[in-house]
Amino acid sequence: MSRPKPKILLEAVHKDTYKADQILAAEAIYSVFYQGKPINLRTLNKLVSYPGPKYKKVSFSNSGHAFNLAEKLNKTFSTQDFQVIKLTSGQVVNEHDVNDSE
Repeated sequence: MSRPKPKILLEAVHKDTYKADQILAAEAIYSVFYQGKPINLRTLNKLVSYPGPKYKKVSFSNSGHAFNLAEKLNKTFSTQDFQVIKLTSGQVVNEHDVNDSE
């Protein structure tokens, strides 16, 4: 079965490279939470500090990626506390508001 054709909301074509940026509609964002709370995920080498930690995605527009990550984390940490949360709306914030609360 083929993937459904995405709904393009906006498109910008770069005239020098002919590359296009497209804004696509998504049903929701699926995010992996731990014990009901949002998380970040990073990997690092405990033996050397170079190149430093790498942060990985925990939110996806495709639910399958989120479920795969939650399953992998539950297996790695021998728990069932990682779950997928479907985000379809939220509070609008601006950068100034976020920086003031930190």
